[in-house]
Amino acid sequence: MPLADLNKRFGLADQLKFVEGPGGLIFAEIDNDLGTAYLCLQGAHITTFRPKDQDEPVIWLSEYAKFAPGKSIRGGAPVCWPWFGAHATEAGFPGHGFARTVMWEVTQSGALASGETEITLALIETEQTRAQWPHKTRVELKVVVGKSLKADLITTNLGETDITIGEALHTYFQIGDIADIKILGLEGCEYVDKVGPVTRRTQEGAATFSGEVDRVYVNTEAPCIIEDSRLKRRIIVAKRGSRSTVLWTPWTEKADKMGDFGPDGWRRMVCVESVNALENVVVVPAGQSHAMSVEYSAEAL
Repeated sequence: MPLADLNKRFGLADQLKFVEGPGGLIFAEIDNDLGTAYLCLQGAHITTFRPKDQDEPVIWLSEYAKFAPGKSIRGGAPVCWPWFGAHATEAGFPGHGFARTVMWEVTQSGALASGETEITLALIETEQTRAQWPHKTRVELKVVVGKSLKADLITTNLGETDITIGEALHTYFQIGDIADIKILGLEGCEYVDKVGPVTRRTQEGAATFSGEVDRVYVNTEAPCIIEDSRLKRRIIVAKRGSRSTVLWTPWTEKADKMGDFGPDGWRRMVCVESVNALENVVVVPAGQSHAMSVEYSAEAL
């Protein structure tokens, strides 16, 4: 839909407008009395979010992020769907699925009585997506921007047989320094450690970081808290419909190889991802829907 038509149909005076951003990509720019956010229509990708009572963004976007059609964006809250990680059988299919690099369409927007702003997008099916996912499915992302950021990733099975999905909101959170944070809420949880030989371990105490971390915590619906001594705040990551949590930091060597973190960008972010993966993949029966919901908020320590 052309930019002018988007603004005419879904724009909201003083709250929501659509703009052309880097790489010619189209973004929804949301700015209300409670918070600000940008959302790229490619990938339904929330790239930034800051509550008005916070000096720093809650969601991190790399200063060196690359914006181009069909390419993933470093930072924000990428949508991983309909699988998480590598595809189970097709090595040529994109890691974390195709949803984060294809176009979505705006289907609804609204100014809520709470002062929040709501926008809903739906994934656009193409020959390319159907070749990788030959199931009749509707996928939507509903986002509400206010003092907190709420997002619902909704999968509806329109076919006549059950489908199995893996999914994630691969969210990058802005922090003062990776060495000065701890993650609460995963104590006692079993996780798959993917750094080096894959092993299963149990989390003892709060999670802290002194090197590369890539862990899938399973069978946990618990909220997580990012305690940040440098920014003197805590970020609360609450979720529903998610049975796995991923913690990820590339650390210096891997970040340097990726090329879109910059010299020290990796120090200013941590991924705390709400996920359904491994034994927690989701079966969506024919004719039914599954929703994975998150809410991100921040408060002073």
